Amino acid sequence: MFSKNKNTSKLDIEQHELLENAQKRVRQKKRLYTHFVIFLVGSVFLVLINKILKYGQEYNWFVWAITFWGFLFVLHVFNVFITNKFMGQDWERSQREKLVEKQKQRISKLQKEIEEELPLPEALEIEPKKKLL
Repeated sequence: MFSKNKNTSKLDIEQHELLENAQKRVRQKKRLYTHFVIFLVGSVFLVLINKILKYGQEYNWFVWAITFWGFLFVLHVFNVFITNKFMGQDWERSQREKLVEKQKQRISKLQKEIEEELPLPEALEIEPKKKLL
């Protein structure tokens, strides 16, 4: 009975983590697709400003603006699809485990140092309870 509750809670936590990860990925992809649409509309708008409204007509500045914006979009794509594969949920979990282990080692080292520097006097050491007669 008790073990069933433990397994169920562990599964619930794992399912919750999977759901959170899926929601995070959906948000990332949604933002990327939104960025793409804004990039397309913005690029057309920049061309129209330069060519139709003749703002800065003597120089095709929209090419540089679109190139820079395209570079930022490529970085966004790289971040969503490539970086996430290498630094995804498994990587985060392993990094957390490493940090927790490092903290445990530091705590045990500090405890040993404290015990060596400040040993408990014999009178204060914990003794088994004596029975009163």
